[in-house]
Amino acid sequence: MHRYRSHTCAALTAADVGNTVRLSGWVHRVRDHGGLLFIDLRDHYGITQLVIDPDSKAFAAAEQVRAEWVIRVDGEVKARTPETMNPNLPTGQVEVFIRELEVLGAAAELPLPVFGEPDYPEDIRLKYRFLDLRRETLHANIVKRTKVIASMRRRMAEIGFGEYSTPILTASSPEGARDFLVPSRIHPGKFFALPQAPQQYKQLLMVAGFDRYFQIAPCFRDEDPRADRLPGEFYQLDVEMSFVTQEDVWDTMEPVLRGVFEEFADGKPVTQKFPRIPYAEAIRKYGTDKPDLRNPIEMQDVTEHFRGSGFGVFANQIAADPKVEVWAIPAPTGGSRAFCDRMNAWAQGEGQPGLGYIFFKEGQGSGPIAKNVGPERTEAIRAQLGLSDGDAVFFVLGRPEKMSRFAGEARSKVGTDLNLVDTDRFELCWIVDFPFYEYDEDEKRIDFAHNPFSMPQGGMEALNSQDPLTIKAYQYDAVCNGYEIASGSIRNQEPETMVKAFELTGKSRAEVEQEFGGLYRAFQYGAPPHGGMAAGVDRMVMLICGVQNLREITLFPMNQQAEDLLMGAPSPATAKQLRELSIRLNVTDK
Repeated sequence: MHRYRSHTCAALTAADVGNTVRLSGWVHRVRDHGGLLFIDLRDHYGITQLVIDPDSKAFAAAEQVRAEWVIRVDGEVKARTPETMNPNLPTGQVEVFIRELEVLGAAAELPLPVFGEPDYPEDIRLKYRFLDLRRETLHANIVKRTKVIASMRRRMAEIGFGEYSTPILTASSPEGARDFLVPSRIHPGKFFALPQAPQQYKQLLMVAGFDRYFQIAPCFRDEDPRADRLPGEFYQLDVEMSFVTQEDVWDTMEPVLRGVFEEFADGKPVTQKFPRIPYAEAIRKYGTDKPDLRNPIEMQDVTEHFRGSGFGVFANQIAADPKVEVWAIPAPTGGSRAFCDRMNAWAQGEGQPGLGYIFFKEGQGSGPIAKNVGPERTEAIRAQLGLSDGDAVFFVLGRPEKMSRFAGEARSKVGTDLNLVDTDRFELCWIVDFPFYEYDEDEKRIDFAHNPFSMPQGGMEALNSQDPLTIKAYQYDAVCNGYEIASGSIRNQEPETMVKAFELTGKSRAEVEQEFGGLYRAFQYGAPPHGGMAAGVDRMVMLICGVQNLREITLFPMNQQAEDLLMGAPSPATAKQLRELSIRLNVTDK
């Protein structure tokens, strides 16, 4: 028999009754039932119930074991009595009567429990992550993550993509976040950067003729943490294709994304044909370019119903500023003063002056706005929005670029509080036609709104003749349940168009050639039209596992202060290390 086990803790069934087996694992819990000791033994695969009575020569050793001790046992498999069977365990029909027990690794007093799933302080969980990872739910999430990644790899290979690894030590690149810099010992005063994404390398692979590339790529960004974005590093399914339009990218990758969700959805419905929603439409309907389509609420422009009306708060601002609009947020079943007052209080808590509303009962609208605009305009609003008795509508006023975000948050709040959101499904879509440029209020200049390597719609002609802020890009995002899960574009592979695009943001030709020399040179030597995308592995797994924080699907995450409490990173460098790198510290208090 093997030194440690003949079976795993999930393998034994009724067919093994009467056999002598050897198991090894962790003591999940110990129960004393009046002389009989029951030990739940756990390993990576599952749990088996062990039993020992005082007549066994191993009883004294069994009395000593505690939770999370690692033990080996030999024993006989016996059938449980019908009333003691556990249908929730694969091994629930049997138990093992211990004949011999060996302690392989005793455990000190635990700093956090492994049995059960109680909430526990995050700093303790991260410092003792090796214990936290033994907990059932987190352990299962990590296993599911590996299966999701394996599914991605299999699906990409099946449709003709090759997996190519790109460098980790590279040059700094403007991907929209701070780089992690790595000092060079051989070249004093110079630095490598960890890649924010393999963007330039995968484009160079297309120029090199590899046609279909993918990679489960590690990416590094020195960003502040939040629930759906870990500090430091993340992984993405990185993709690039040659001789494609954006429709080709969508048609190729949509089945991959849909298939991964379907494989792990546990029967939850998944969108079959992703709707393609222009960016401007998404902002107007949902207040965000990451809409949660499980929420059926769609906002509408109702400005004309308030123009010249008796509701001066709105009418005066509409008259004073032609760019001011009023957006309506329908609230089916929200037609009570109590709910409307709660929404108004919520808006004030968000720093807004309030949230105007009308609620409908007995065939007419009620509330201060309805009283001021009159029954005819109130009825026109109700008819436009398709509302009935028992419903309500909320209003947000302002310039769209300034009020759309709050309007979107109000839409989400209404949908959630009224239980209109179907949480047991995955709703996916493409957001398309992003603006190519935006105006940077801080820098007082035009900057790229999205990926600087994208092709502007209209190409060089658009860059030469259009108002830059009206130019759209061949850029697109995939969105699921209110989260951006992928982003991509058709790339700008024409060197002169690339230079012109950057010149409009204030960079000179010389700066473009210096900062993006690799791409710029490559484009001089026959670059194919190409495009691709990157899907966030971590975020997709988070959605599939139904958790709200990426720490629940990540092996060894940092905390909110971007610290690795388990390994003690970041840590000070020694004087010798700094001398070798030609670095002198000048640390200032923040």
